[in-house]
Amino acid sequence: MENTESPDHILIVDDDAEIRELTALYLRKNGNKVSTAAGGKQMRALLEGSAIDLIVLDIMMPGEDGLSLCRELRSGPHKVIPIFFLTARAEETDRIVGLEMGADDYLTKPFAARELLARIKAVLRRTRMLPPKLREQKPPAMLQFGDWQLDTLARHLLDKDGVMVTLSGAEYRLLQVLVEHPQRVLNRDQLLNLTQGRDADLFERSIDLLISRLRQHLRDDAREPRYIKTVRSEGYVFCAQVTAQGEA
Repeated sequence: MENTESPDHILIVDDDAEIRELTALYLRKNGNKVSTAAGGKQMRALLEGSAIDLIVLDIMMPGEDGLSLCRELRSGPHKVIPIFFLTARAEETDRIVGLEMGADDYLTKPFAARELLARIKAVLRRTRMLPPKLREQKPPAMLQFGDWQLDTLARHLLDKDGVMVTLSGAEYRLLQVLVEHPQRVLNRDQLLNLTQGRDADLFERSIDLLISRLRQHLRDDAREPRYIKTVRSEGYVFCAQVTAQGEA
């Protein structure tokens, strides 16, 4: 049977012409449609004239760097397009800043084109599993549920007495996703995408471990849950009522 699916359209934004063209060549050879831009001006023109599925964005560019372009994309009409950072910067702080600004994955130069392709496919697959509203929501500043408050500005979990409970970065991100989408069953792939599907350190079964840790922090009994309920063969649902205050 003939495959009628259209190829994914990838936009590569990088001021290094050699890397830009070699990456485009590899992606095209593997069935993708590819456009290239040397900077923000060309990127904007291509976004206006084409339907782009994913942007590969270099951080270290003269003038408008990748972080500023990512910030612009995430606040504008193209905010749901997945962004893949490609950069020579290997520092942990740069990686964290990029991800927290809304990038979906991060790969440092030099890189293997095969790995880039695999991770682009993974990002697209996970993103397409999500309803658009889940990708567009902006969290309120404070989320209240039961005896707890989640401060999305300070990234803290507070008990009823205002005492902060220490969470790891991964625990916090997962709890925020669950609290922002109450009464909705989310499977592991969706939770990976909304938390750290963009982080190679997480994998499907790590979600179960993080859920277990969150239940301990929240003093939630898995057999009679007040907050996080397991839906067999489907995933997890945050079953408590959530109220929101302010805007992040």
